[in-house]
Amino acid sequence: MSVVRDLILQADDQLRYPSGGELRSMADFLSGGNQRIRVARVLTENEKKIVNEAARQLFLRKPEYVAQGGNAYGQRQRAQCLRDFSWYLRLVTYGVLAGSTEKIQDIGLIGAREMYNSLGVPMAGMVESMRTLKEASLSLLATEDAVMAGPYFDFLIQGMQTPG
Repeated sequence: MSVVRDLILQADDQLRYPSGGELRSMADFLSGGNQRIRVARVLTENEKKIVNEAARQLFLRKPEYVAQGGNAYGQRQRAQCLRDFSWYLRLVTYGVLAGSTEKIQDIGLIGAREMYNSLGVPMAGMVESMRTLKEASLSLLATEDAVMAGPYFDFLIQGMQTPG
């Protein structure tokens, strides 16, 4: 769940104290706490703006999604799409706060492929929607904060591209 927890569990599994390198990793993680909180705060406080901009960009790039017969055609389908955007944005904030992609993997990727495939949602569309979510989010962050948050979006995008 977090770098600190993972390092402690690793040392405990090996029945030893954390090494000097592990302690430095923990210190680095803890010293970045204010930045992680700042990133999470910006993403959280701007959720609606981010989700709306990501959807706008997605539907500009892929107008067939909102055309009749598309997966986001109609109010209900569009609302479900926006709900998913919010859900994935929240998972990214969890990852940033924990300094780990574990929850993104456990909650956001495992089973997502099967669910979207069973609903007839093309994975290529989900990948593109995560790209627009990343772009909308990072545009609101300072450069150093975007550098911190970017890999969590990339993990999500890559996970959706990888076959089941």
